[in-house]
Amino acid sequence: MTAFGQTGRGQEATGGSEEEEQQQRRGGLIDDSTKMVYGPKTSLYFLEENVRFNKMEKTPLDTGLTNFHNFEPVFKSGNKYQDLGNLGSAAKPVYYDLPGKIGARSGFDVYDLYYRSPDSLKYFDTKSPYTKLEAFYGGGNRNLLNVEFARNITPTWNVGFNFNTVRARKTLNPNARDDNMAEQTSYSIHTNYQSDNGKYMLLANFSRMHHKVYEQGGIISPEVDSTSLYFTYEDSKVWLSNSEAVDLRQDYHLYQQFELLKGWQIYHVSDWRKQGVSFVSDLTTSDSSFFNQFNQNRFINEDTTRNYHRFVEFNNEAGFKGDFGPVYYNAYVKYRTGSLSSPNFDSDNNYNEFYLGGALRGEINEKWSFEAEGEYLVPDGYRLRGYFISPYLDVTYTKASYKPTAMQQMYRGNHYQWTNDFSNTGVDQIKGEIKADFAKLSVRPSLTLNRVNKYVYFNQSQEAEQIDGEAYMVIPGIKTSFRFWKKLVWQSEVIYTSISGGAADKFRIPEWYARTRLFFDGPMFDENLFIQFGLEGRYKSDYYAEAYMPATQQYYLQDDFLIEAYPVVDAFVNLRINRTRVLFRYNHVNSNLLNVPGYFVTPDFTGLKGSLDLGISWYFFD
Repeated sequence: MTAFGQTGRGQEATGGSEEEEQQQRRGGLIDDSTKMVYGPKTSLYFLEENVRFNKMEKTPLDTGLTNFHNFEPVFKSGNKYQDLGNLGSAAKPVYYDLPGKIGARSGFDVYDLYYRSPDSLKYFDTKSPYTKLEAFYGGGNRNLLNVEFARNITPTWNVGFNFNTVRARKTLNPNARDDNMAEQTSYSIHTNYQSDNGKYMLLANFSRMHHKVYEQGGIISPEVDSTSLYFTYEDSKVWLSNSEAVDLRQDYHLYQQFELLKGWQIYHVSDWRKQGVSFVSDLTTSDSSFFNQFNQNRFINEDTTRNYHRFVEFNNEAGFKGDFGPVYYNAYVKYRTGSLSSPNFDSDNNYNEFYLGGALRGEINEKWSFEAEGEYLVPDGYRLRGYFISPYLDVTYTKASYKPTAMQQMYRGNHYQWTNDFSNTGVDQIKGEIKADFAKLSVRPSLTLNRVNKYVYFNQSQEAEQIDGEAYMVIPGIKTSFRFWKKLVWQSEVIYTSISGGAADKFRIPEWYARTRLFFDGPMFDENLFIQFGLEGRYKSDYYAEAYMPATQQYYLQDDFLIEAYPVVDAFVNLRINRTRVLFRYNHVNSNLLNVPGYFVTPDFTGLKGSLDLGISWYFFD
């Protein structure tokens, strides 16, 4: 039991021996009429990493209630992302972490949080057609729709799809009910197949996302316009009303493996990715005043800004892997090629990368294991990572040297242009967590140590810059979970951050972060109803959070707007009846109860005001 994790309550009850439970997962349940009954325990899923790293675990569908009320990605992360105060808006992590790739990346990543990337897709083994429908209706018309479908064509071949939409009305100065800030339509198609003899396995998927944001630039400061006021929400005066950004992504992904000898496989991974990013603004309107705050540059057109950049990646990886007793091993070669292009480039910014890599894992038993993995980008990039996992202590050490993003190296827009020759960023990171888990109490202290040198960031002039100095981060934290009086649960997390070194000022992280949740959790009416209800609070101390520039789609440093500390409290109710889950959440119940009427999440962007959210999730198995 961990803080802010599933408590075990509110899940579908199962009974019988372990052998019976395994039989239920394989073939479904049989009721008194001998009719096969399918459900969350018979529709199992797995991820590609389970296959690739020979840790094949098929997971039943989640019917738990804990954290169900946090349906938006930012809230689901524990508010460890900074955004613009609305669903679908540009978001970045509050805490520094290494990028997933050490090689070329586009650098346009503020909408990554809303994209279902190929490595995150679920593959299913269903005994009957499976469908999940989720609809979330946030106060102020912040709406989400998620559809998930899968079915087995044969016992070893499954197909499925996902469909997702976001429709979020502007929280600042909307002109109509459907005057949206963010609109997204995305979908993915996936399949998995295994030969009858089990030697060959294939996983494939296609993903597409079209994410459009009608930018607002934030609330006009009262220092600029005395008639503009903060915390008036729908009546706020904003900078932009004729500007929009689009992030269009497509991914084709294929993984396949073949077992040559027992315990020894060869595999191949292929990817083709495209990302087109655009920003358009009518400079003949008042929107031009927003850009005049920063500079008078109009490099391409005086009347209209039309920034467009396209990032393309082709990836091929081949290797072998296997198990030798309790030891797993893997070795591979990988080749990546692609480019960042723009109509305003003299020539495309191309890249070609060759990698060597491998991994080694030892498992003493199910609870004790270690793992080491490494990747070398010939000739000037690498990542080495080691894990140690035990019932009492988890430790991770990472040493890496990774490339700056493609857009940090070259960018051509109407308001900003640069060509850079940045060197790699170097990182040493140690993460440790002590696990003290008991029947009713869980206490997990943790410590993260980061050393980052030659960090690339966006400066106060909204341009990419690299600093030669180093930053040292010491980040202790603690998570706790305590169940008392059988049905009351108190969960909390506290993180403290200390940053030193010559590059310390380039990282804007609050010194204190806290999150707590107190709720009732238990079944009612002979377990026909499972319910959770309670309060959840979050807090960040004062800090000069980064501001957002929509023209480049990047967060950048600023030293004028202090995001003041403010505790936010939400009230929630989560219900489950059979396989249907329902949520009610009232945001910011302490609105207007403190000395200030509200809070900011980003300079000139306010957080949510008091509002009611509703949501429902259905499972179908026929």
